[in-house]
Amino acid sequence: QVQLVESGGGLVQAGGSLTLSCAASGRAFSGYGMGWFRQAPGKEREFVATHMWSDGSAVYADSVKGRFTIARDNAKNTVYLQMNSLKPEDTAVYYCAARYGSGSHDRDRYDFWGQGSQVTVSS
Repeated sequence: QVQLVESGGGLVQAGGSLTLSCAASGRAFSGYGMGWFRQAPGKEREFVATHMWSDGSAVYADSVKGRFTIARDNAKNTVYLQMNSLKPEDTAVYYCAARYGSGSHDRDRYDFWGQGSQVTVSS
């Protein structure tokens, strides 16, 4: 069992930056694949970023590639999402998620979810 708590959301102007953090409780954090997802009003929850264990690479949704960076610090049981060059269409509630094994772009493969952190980008 792992509990996830996101922080770092807020209001930012277009072109600005934010860093989201997701702190995990419980043991063996390094054994979990972590991912970031987001959900805008009236839309389904969509994949944003994750790490693949097969080659250690980070995988991003096309809409955020080149602007967002996922990173994890196993010593701190924390995963981060650095968001640069933010756009109004990035406005959403951002969720971190954990699953046993490698990260995945498929939200249905995740076992644990945080409560979400609101990110609002003004134009």
